[in-house]
Amino acid sequence: MTFFFFLVNLCFMLLVNRVKGQDVAFEPAKLLWLIQRDFLQGKSVQQMVNEALKRVPNNNGDKYIDQVNQIRDSLAVMGDNSTAFSLPQPHLQRTKLCELKDSELDQSYVAKRDQLKELVSSITRPKIVQGKLLNGQEFVSFLEQILEALNKGEIPSTGSLVEVFNKVIVERCLKVYSGKMEHLGLPVNLDKLQESHEDAKDKARELFEKQHFGRHHATQSGLKLDDEIQKIYRNIQLANEYQSSKLCEARYSDCEDKMDHLQVLRLPSMAKFNAGFLQCNQSFEKECVGPAKATYEQRMSKMLGRSKALFIKEYNNRLFNWLVTFALVMVVVGRFVVKFLLLEVGAWIMFIFLETYTRMFWSAESLYYNPAWHLIVSVWETIVYSPLLDLDRLVIILLMWGLKGEESCGVWVGGVDHCGVMMIYCVRVDKMDAGSSVVT
Repeated sequence: MTFFFFLVNLCFMLLVNRVKGQDVAFEPAKLLWLIQRDFLQGKSVQQMVNEALKRVPNNNGDKYIDQVNQIRDSLAVMGDNSTAFSLPQPHLQRTKLCELKDSELDQSYVAKRDQLKELVSSITRPKIVQGKLLNGQEFVSFLEQILEALNKGEIPSTGSLVEVFNKVIVERCLKVYSGKMEHLGLPVNLDKLQESHEDAKDKARELFEKQHFGRHHATQSGLKLDDEIQKIYRNIQLANEYQSSKLCEARYSDCEDKMDHLQVLRLPSMAKFNAGFLQCNQSFEKECVGPAKATYEQRMSKMLGRSKALFIKEYNNRLFNWLVTFALVMVVVGRFVVKFLLLEVGAWIMFIFLETYTRMFWSAESLYYNPAWHLIVSVWETIVYSPLLDLDRLVIILLMWGLKGEESCGVWVGGVDHCGVMMIYCVRVDKMDAGSSVVT
């Protein structure tokens, strides 16, 4: 019955043009309802068939009742080519019907049977197969071959036949969906990915609803379309997760390298560290997108926290050592370069204070929390780093400049030739007579 329902529905689709007054592409054969029963409860057999083809109310949404109603609708389409005929019972001994002769059968049955033969002959036309008219025996053989092919699955079933018709349409809809999703540059946020998925899916479903074959049997093809779209979407989700992880990992590694570099600044600067910290955090927030962002945000927060805590821990110690070195340099400059006694004495006082007094009377905590130390830190930060000047980058250039000056200039102090440390304190010694020189 299900296969017959499909064939009737197929005929209906081919006969749609008839409503518009166009030529009929295919005309289905006559449908004969043969009913064998003794009573019809006051109704003709045709009335009974017409009532049986009426839809049954399905208020509860039972899928089986809905399927039967679909079959009723499809059979009702052939109402113009449908004929009903009834036969009475041929004999009371039903188990011996094949052994009884026509004279032993009920004569009303025999008369009705003859009428049925005439009716079948009047509504049927000779069957032609491969250009040859078939007689009864050949037609029976032909039907046997068809039944055998059906049983072996050589003739497509209802679902598979519809699937073949709708396969091209499903593939076309999948291309529409894939084309829409390909324009989405990965990685993207989950909300944007879901929104694009829904939009592309709606476009594909809209195309399928316009082009699919059949009114009732397109459900399976529609479900397959949804499954295939879901598979493609899942692959896109995996690709989005991979691209997001790859991008966020790259930004995380860049920030980690930058934090490691800031830990070993030649001239420690809290302002420069904070500027690099902020820049790294902002670039990560801007460039890291997609489902992996939440995970990498946690890792980023922990890494930045550790880096800042380590930098602060070493900052005061490194600054203290730089001040001690600075005091020694000023001692050398004050004594041998500019020969300025007050500069040398002040530098010695600063060196002795940092190396002895602070170690004897102050702990590291009390020193670093002292207002005087905060003032020193403020002055140091102002000198070392600003948006316009970064001494940490220039310190190598200044040292190379000084070494170059050492090779090309000198001073005469107490009969001893010493190297000038800074170019500002050196002048080039012109070639003069031996034993004479210019002192600046």
